[in-house]
Amino acid sequence: MGVEIHRTNLPSVLIIVPQRFEDHRGFFEETWSDNSSAALGFEISFVQDNHSYSKELGTLRGLHYQSPPHAQEKLVRCSRGAIFDVAVDIRKGSPTYGQWVGEELSRENGYQLLIPKGFLHGFVTLMPDTEVQYKCSDNYAPQCDGSVLWSSLGIDWPLPDGVEPKLSAKDEDSKSFKVFDSPFSWELNV
Repeated sequence: MGVEIHRTNLPSVLIIVPQRFEDHRGFFEETWSDNSSAALGFEISFVQDNHSYSKELGTLRGLHYQSPPHAQEKLVRCSRGAIFDVAVDIRKGSPTYGQWVGEELSRENGYQLLIPKGFLHGFVTLMPDTEVQYKCSDNYAPQCDGSVLWSSLGIDWPLPDGVEPKLSAKDEDSKSFKVFDSPFSWELNV
C-alpha cells in the first residue's frame, strides 16, 4: 500500500493518505491492508466497520470514547462530502492531556485519521449528505460507551455563521470535560 503518513501535533494521532490511482473513469485506492500496514509499523486488528450518513451541514457527532477493556483504535475516512474530524487526548498523565487535533477529511482529499485508544473522537459535517466510514479495533460494547460534551474543550469547530450544530440527545446530555474522570492512563499506554 503506497501511503503518505503525516504526524499531527498529537504524536499518536496520524493522518494517513492512501495512494490514489485516477483515470478517466474515476479512481481506485486501497484504504487498508493488514500486510502493508504492518510493514509501516501499524499492527492493528480491525474487527468492526461503521458507516455514518448525515443529511445536514453542521451535524456534530461526539465526543465519544469506549473505555477498557473494550477501548477502540479507529481509522476514520469520509467517502462522500466532508467533515472536520477531531481527536482529544484523554490519557491521564499524558503531556498532551486535554489537547485536541482536528483535520478536514473529504472524498476529494482521501485523508484518513488514525485515532489510538485513549482519545475522544468526534466530527462535524462540512457539507450536506456526508458519509463517514471507520474501522474499529474492538466491537461496540454499550457498557463501555461514553461521551464528553462537544463544547467543553474549546475546540474550534468550523461551523458557518448562523449554523447551529445538530446533535443527538446523548451528545446534548454529555458531561463537561471539567468533571470527566478518564478511564485511560498514559503510563499504561492504553
